[in-house]
Amino acid sequence: MTTADDLEPRVAALETQVQELTTGVRDSAQDAAAARVLAGGVDRDMAEIRMEIRDFRRATTASFNAMRADFTDLRTQMNDRFADVDNGFIEMRGKFDATAAGQQQIVNLLTTLIGQEGGQATDRQGSRS
Repeated sequence: MTTADDLEPRVAALETQVQELTTGVRDSAQDAAAARVLAGGVDRDMAEIRMEIRDFRRATTASFNAMRADFTDLRTQMNDRFADVDNGFIEMRGKFDATAAGQQQIVNLLTTLIGQEGGQATDRQGSRS
């Protein structure tokens, strides 16, 4: 069995262990409370980051939609201008064809006149050479 002399140091050792355990439990409780505070801060930070990402996504989508609309307008304007150029070329082609037909008619008249004169050329003063 245990003697009274053994009992006192053992109780002292147990008291020391209880004090150390109490301090450890208190420290653990403080650490748990600090962790809960930090976790709450992380939750708030994450909520803010999610809102910022959502706002950024909306702004980016709006920018892309605006660019898409601008490109659509630009494409429409460019196609309209090309149509104007094509119409201008068609108009000029018609004028060139009319000019060529007129020139051909002049050539035909000159050929007829030259043929009627018997193929003889005249100089500027009207005398035949």
